[in-house]
Amino acid sequence: AAGDDDEYLDMEDESLALDDASTAQNTTNMKGPGVGSNLVRSRRYDVSITYDNYYRTPRIWLYGFDENGSALSTTAVYQDIMQDYAQKTVTIDPHPHLTKPHASVHPCQHAPAMFNMIEALKECGSTPSVEQYMFIFLKFIQSIVPTIEYDYTIDVQVRGNDA
Repeated sequence: AAGDDDEYLDMEDESLALDDASTAQNTTNMKGPGVGSNLVRSRRYDVSITYDNYYRTPRIWLYGFDENGSALSTTAVYQDIMQDYAQKTVTIDPHPHLTKPHASVHPCQHAPAMFNMIEALKECGSTPSVEQYMFIFLKFIQSIVPTIEYDYTIDVQVRGNDA
């Protein structure tokens, strides 16, 4: 029906189109399927979270894959970690439940860092709910591994607006 096409009219907005010249530069060094397309390949990580009973905090584990799905080398993993933390706070350790070693963010400073973030929220007049704790924890982890992007479904604001 003619009315069905109206639903998709906004998808034809030219301002949303990708510039072929800018996307081509991201694909010129790619090999294999996708050469010549506007597909931009990137690394991906499997993320698992366990509970560290000694520190009584969550512990995050990362296992990386390159553009072709092959496991990343230790050197490649450390390229994605802030250099202040690589081989210090973030090390390659045996995962407690999986067979392959993973990059692990050592949990020794998780509790103090989380406490400081929660206190900053309280100072802004916001008391986070239990459900928000995981999102706050992921924001903390993102400061260590800034190349990882998360799909946030809620907004967590640590500092107040200075309007």
